[in-house]
Amino acid sequence: MKQRILVTAGLPYANGSIHLGHLVGYCQADFYVRAHKRLGENAIYICADDTHGTPIELNAARQGVKPTELIERYHKEHKRDFAQFDVAFDYFGSTNNDTNREIVERVYHELRQKEALEDRSLDGNWCEKDERFLPDRFIKGECPNCNAADQYGDVCEVCGKTYSPTDLKNARCVLCGGTPVIRKSDHVFFKLSAAPNVEFLRNWIESGALLSDTANYVKSWLDSGLRDWCISRDGPYFGFAIPDRPGKFFYVWLDAPLGYVSASVEWGQQNKIDFTELWQAPDKTRIEHFIGKDIVYFHTLFWPAVLKAVGYTLPSAIHVNGMLTVEGEKMSKTRGTFINAATFAEHIEPQALRYYYACRSGADSSDLDLSFEDFVLRVNSELVNKHANLFSRMSQFLSQKLDNCLGDLPFLAQEAQAAPLLTTNEINSMVEQARRVVAACRRVEELYRKREFGQVVRELAGVADIGNEFMQSAKPWEQLKTDPEKARETLTFAANVCYALAMYLWPIVPKFSEAGARVLGTTIDSIDATRLFAERKRKLGTFERLFERIERKQIDAIVDASKQSMPDTNASKKTNSAETTAGVIQLGELIEYDQFSKVDLRVGLIVNAESVPKSQKLIRLEVDLGEGSSRQIIAGIAQSYSPNVLVGTRIVVVANLKPAKLMGLESRGMVLAAGETTNMSLLRIEKELAPGTKVK
Repeated sequence: MKQRILVTAGLPYANGSIHLGHLVGYCQADFYVRAHKRLGENAIYICADDTHGTPIELNAARQGVKPTELIERYHKEHKRDFAQFDVAFDYFGSTNNDTNREIVERVYHELRQKEALEDRSLDGNWCEKDERFLPDRFIKGECPNCNAADQYGDVCEVCGKTYSPTDLKNARCVLCGGTPVIRKSDHVFFKLSAAPNVEFLRNWIESGALLSDTANYVKSWLDSGLRDWCISRDGPYFGFAIPDRPGKFFYVWLDAPLGYVSASVEWGQQNKIDFTELWQAPDKTRIEHFIGKDIVYFHTLFWPAVLKAVGYTLPSAIHVNGMLTVEGEKMSKTRGTFINAATFAEHIEPQALRYYYACRSGADSSDLDLSFEDFVLRVNSELVNKHANLFSRMSQFLSQKLDNCLGDLPFLAQEAQAAPLLTTNEINSMVEQARRVVAACRRVEELYRKREFGQVVRELAGVADIGNEFMQSAKPWEQLKTDPEKARETLTFAANVCYALAMYLWPIVPKFSEAGARVLGTTIDSIDATRLFAERKRKLGTFERLFERIERKQIDAIVDASKQSMPDTNASKKTNSAETTAGVIQLGELIEYDQFSKVDLRVGLIVNAESVPKSQKLIRLEVDLGEGSSRQIIAGIAQSYSPNVLVGTRIVVVANLKPAKLMGLESRGMVLAAGETTNMSLLRIEKELAPGTKVK
């Protein structure tokens, strides 16, 4: 049996929605796995939600739900978004299950036995009121570097400096607002800086698992000296408890990558393949990781050192994708260029983004820029005007003029497999054009293996050009007048070019290719150049449009929708409202009490809540305001709350707002909430006040 290729992609964090930046790496890995499968390789694509850690614990607390409810909501959402973009995992699991717990504990015990761990005492922030150590997201204060206020305990969002939580000035607990005290706490460290690990990593980096640009980057970290890695956190903590260390939990960065192992083990259980074959037999299974630039340090240093220590298979390749920029700049919530996958899919067929990402992707870790103008131009000029247009011209001509039936070709399929001659007097012959197509397709096979997806797209655009130019040159509409069978021959050649496109575009735009195969009246389940130019003397399928042109107004709608779903942090520069400078909040323009008194705020009791069909942002609420019957209010909180957790909640409602229509539904009022769309917190009423009670 062929060696299995087990491909993983960096685990999405179950604390927010999938956005276009995330999709770069997932799509590239998907192109790669799909191509290998169709080329006859035994490839599988494994992933899981990363579900533990302080941010999830804190976000769940803000929303008034259990962490398990929060991660389950995002797990469903992530699976939906990946499916919309045809990211086809063979298995998509979760790190919060017994399989992963057992593997984490097993690895921990093996590391103990190998003396790869060490216990040390550290200073920590202790909240006496909450009786707990405060992880970095549970503490805020002034940055020790630039003095910016309201910064978390790990990194300053103003100057970018990282630091220890105990370095914060004027620190306070985010739970109670109290001042923490410094206490000693025992923690577990993986001895990454030990000489055997350093020597091993230097050799492994030279093994070819990393491309040179990434390898040179990692060498600089080795040269500057490695730090031991703390793999424990103080409880309470949303994660797995360390079996022999009461009150301590495994740090998420230990159990998350082991999610690669546990998810593939669960896949193996479904397919009767044992753990040893997957993770302890490199001759049977090759491991390849696809990751983003932001997690290179962990995946190229800590992770291989842990795998080596416990005897698991080391990755043969770590493929690093660059970051996504939009219009040449970092994605921006203010400009509406921080776009969630679901928002994009509401307005544009996701196959278009897959195609564009392939156009802009190479094997190295260069950043990828999404230029809206270039995106529209590429999709319309190539996917629509070249590829879809060839299918359309060929299919409609045959169905309308020639009984929708292919004829024969003046050469055998085997003759098309020869290398093109490209001599002056032969270049325009039909068989030579067929040979050019086959040669290009063979190059595409190797380009897929090398992850040179941009070159794949260029080669296939050239194949489409051969088909379109041949039809234009042969003029089957003229041939039809004097020699209908000659016209049929021309269209048969074009149909075979379409067959090649459907075969080789499938890893990038599977829905497009499958629709193309239906138009051809066939199915294509492999990538095999020897099957090219064998389609003759048979009926075609029914014509269908393969792709619609993209209009600029669709892009504008996505940007507008993204602006609406993200608060404008620069609004003050336009309206003199809230502004942040060096972490200091500047409040909005002063108003008179008479202006404020016009707003009628009431206590509302949510008696029913349900999702709004075809919307990823809206929830339809029925709210009791003490009026005898409930009101319908449409609220944009679906990315922070699931409907089932809202019923019975007392909230604050703007009761005298004029009715408005959202998605065709009338909304009579507005609920008050704080935070961003993907991390909102409703303003709740603590006591059981009667619905309709005035908020003063």
